[in-house]
Amino acid sequence: MKYLIILIFLTGFSGIAQNDNWKKLAEKNVAFKGETDKVTLTGNERTVDKIKIKCVQGTVQLKKIKIVMEGGKEKEYDARGVGILTKGMSSTAFAVPDKDDKVKRIELDYDSKGNVVLTKRAKVEILGKKDRDED
Repeated sequence: MKYLIILIFLTGFSGIAQNDNWKKLAEKNVAFKGETDKVTLTGNERTVDKIKIKCVQGTVQLKKIKIVMEGGKEKEYDARGVGILTKGMSSTAFAVPDKDDKVKRIELDYDSKGNVVLTKRAKVEILGKKDRDED
């Protein structure tokens, strides 16, 4: 019961942060084994100040996130503090290394929780946001 209350509490707060002009930049199906995926972003919405990861299906545990820019700058974040994300939950926001450049790709190091027989594969969205104060 205690864990259910904590999960409801955390899920409620993750939903509040969804309405701050975040835009979906990419989507990725996560394998059931731990691995690193490179997610190449396409489209014009790649000049952002912050990135976050949202779990839209299944359960995933982030380990590291690397943001790689078109101009070559990159920054890696230890995402183990984010914890386990379940459907509807989002990570904290990660600042991009060069706000004047476009994001080329995101590298996600993760473990998907569950198995092929009992649960659906996790699916995550890469969300981006441009700070309004810096236009």
